[in-house]
Amino acid sequence: MSHPRLNRRAFLHQGLALGCSAAALPLLTHATFAAAPIDHRIVVVILRGAMDGLDIIRPAGDPLLRQLRPKIAAEEGIPLGDFWQLHPRLGDLMPLWRAGELGFVQAVSTPYRDQRSHFDGQDLLEAGIGMDAPAGFRRDGWLNRLLAGLPGAKSETAFAIGREALPILSGAAPVHRWQPETTLALSAQGRRLLEQLYEGDMPFHIAAATALELTGQPLPLLPDEEEDLPLAAPPPVLPGAIKSDPEVGAFARFAAAQMREETRIVALSLPGWDSHAGQAGAILRPMARLSQLILTLRAELGPVWQKTAFMAMTEFGRTVRENGSAGTDHGTGGAMVTAGGAIRGGAVLGTWPGLSEDALYAGRDLMPTGDVRSVAGWVIHALTGAEKSRLSSEIFPGLDLGPNPGIV
Repeated sequence: MSHPRLNRRAFLHQGLALGCSAAALPLLTHATFAAAPIDHRIVVVILRGAMDGLDIIRPAGDPLLRQLRPKIAAEEGIPLGDFWQLHPRLGDLMPLWRAGELGFVQAVSTPYRDQRSHFDGQDLLEAGIGMDAPAGFRRDGWLNRLLAGLPGAKSETAFAIGREALPILSGAAPVHRWQPETTLALSAQGRRLLEQLYEGDMPFHIAAATALELTGQPLPLLPDEEEDLPLAAPPPVLPGAIKSDPEVGAFARFAAAQMREETRIVALSLPGWDSHAGQAGAILRPMARLSQLILTLRAELGPVWQKTAFMAMTEFGRTVRENGSAGTDHGTGGAMVTAGGAIRGGAVLGTWPGLSEDALYAGRDLMPTGDVRSVAGWVIHALTGAEKSRLSSEIFPGLDLGPNPGIV
């Protein structure tokens, strides 16, 4: 007996009449969804370039902040209580904060120290290891090791999304990978046929629409349709954002479409956080992209958002003092951004070390008082049921989980 989805896939794989190959539509070629091993969703975002956590979530109650950062911290932030302030350009996230769906963890880092290399720092972050970990653990990522121990996990369970490599999902456990393809060579008739083929199959219809959007060529109207088509609503404008990024929007919509079905783990990265000069302006675009990603995921996931834990982490923090170019250099302690209905938001977690000279790491950086792996480990423990012993031996080898920070 024929199956409509198999027929659609066969059509795409043959490439008949469309003028493109199946490889041009990687988002349409994933396998039939399988039973999901867990009910919650986990999104991990790597903020490449070393996000300045002291700028995103500011310790405004510490009188030394403005002395150490007279230009970067000159503009008043958005109060989050008596001590903390959110960056003034992240006001669009405040509804999530008030709803308990946005939180932060301050003064955290990986075990990486002193060498200050983006590449090495990201390698350790994605491998989930310390600097002295056995070489074997450097070959795969901690999310992949988590997948390997989830009963019933299939390749559909996890997606690596984006154009960059994501070692955090590399390893023995199979995963799906997707990146937007912007060079689809579809004729007008081919695009119309593709839309009609997937009209009654919502997950694939969404994926097809995303693929068409990424071509940058609007779907042409047939002559007899022009007067009957209702006017489309204008795209939403995100408050505080410089400009919506179409690629970030595509990432979020595609991720949400999969997470509404059988995908449970998504990883992607957002670059651009290296702010050595003119940080007050340089940090705006990556902040806007992060905000857009969170808000689009929340809107697209619908009720699934309440089962979602979003964690954004970076390879290391930045120096406490601004430099002569009104920027910051590579540091140590930083911050994590958390969101979703599955996390306990509306709070800034972590032990604050202070900004006094004797409280800094190496006299220049925010002192780390927590480990990003521990935060992620407690989230994983709560949402997947992974045993603490496995977290400390297999997923994050050598990690002392420490006390529960109360993030979930």
